[in-house]
Amino acid sequence: MKKVVTFGEVMMRLSPPGYAKFSQTNTLDVVYGGGEANVAISLAYLGLKAAHVTRFPDNLIGYSAAQFLRHHWLDSSWILYGDHFMGKYFLEKGAVHRPSQVVYEREGSAFAKIKPGMIDWKEVLKDADWFHWTGITPAVSSGATECTLEAIQAANELGVTVSADIHSRKNLWNFGKTQSDVMPDLISGCDVVIGSHKDFEEIFHFQTDGDKSEKFIDASRQLISKYPRIQKVFDKDRKAMSASHNSIRGKMWNGKEFLKTEKLDVTHIVDRVGTGDAYAAGIIYGLLHYSKDMEALKFATAACALKHTVEGDANMVSLDSVLELTKGNTSGKIIR
Repeated sequence: MKKVVTFGEVMMRLSPPGYAKFSQTNTLDVVYGGGEANVAISLAYLGLKAAHVTRFPDNLIGYSAAQFLRHHWLDSSWILYGDHFMGKYFLEKGAVHRPSQVVYEREGSAFAKIKPGMIDWKEVLKDADWFHWTGITPAVSSGATECTLEAIQAANELGVTVSADIHSRKNLWNFGKTQSDVMPDLISGCDVVIGSHKDFEEIFHFQTDGDKSEKFIDASRQLISKYPRIQKVFDKDRKAMSASHNSIRGKMWNGKEFLKTEKLDVTHIVDRVGTGDAYAAGIIYGLLHYSKDMEALKFATAACALKHTVEGDANMVSLDSVLELTKGNTSGKIIR
């Protein structure tokens, strides 16, 4: 059984029940989630061993979050505890023509105060096949940036495959450095990268031409040329007809050819959050289990589509469910 290790902040998610607005509710549903932990949970549901490394406050909220991860089959052996504040985000789910809205409260969290040297990465990764991080983590603080770099360097030394979803948020970078300052050192140690041509243009100042697909190919070629360790670059195209109806298509550049899947229509979205993480988990599972890139890409796209039907941050669907969708079974019939 393959083992994947992820690293990043986990936040408390607070939402009105169903599709209610905050102004309509007196109660909030609580779950926990974060980009990398969502990937790990998704992979655990697909049958892989998965461990998440993070830092929680040393109080009942931090213990509850750790219990949530364990409940969803993650190895929590490497979780650190300290300080007293956990990052939170408030989500008001959109429907039809009303968009979802998110408010973050995460500055000064226990994870943001993580420091280099706190984690023995060679011990954490000694039996791992894969390490995954996202562009959110180094944006949180200088300590989180340094810990991410430590993890990547240890993974490289141990021969562990490294993937990164480099999508980030500009307003997070408030500790004195920018994405362009930090990301090159981190990306140089990666084997697989998920990102759009816009991400690459913004971070690395690449110039691209053509339509959306041509720009992605152009940016991917430049990325691999600049950082030759990178073997494959992934992204997805999303078309939003409304907050409740989207279509998605997976795409990749593998250094030799451009591949893309057929579009999958998601006509009744239950929860949009975490769909990119489900895609990343599908990429990791696919590349670990399929010899052909197109099979891995189809698997990842199906996993992403299914996450739209699952409440919460993580894609809690089985391997069989994803495989059925890759075969074209979109009926949703009751399984008895």
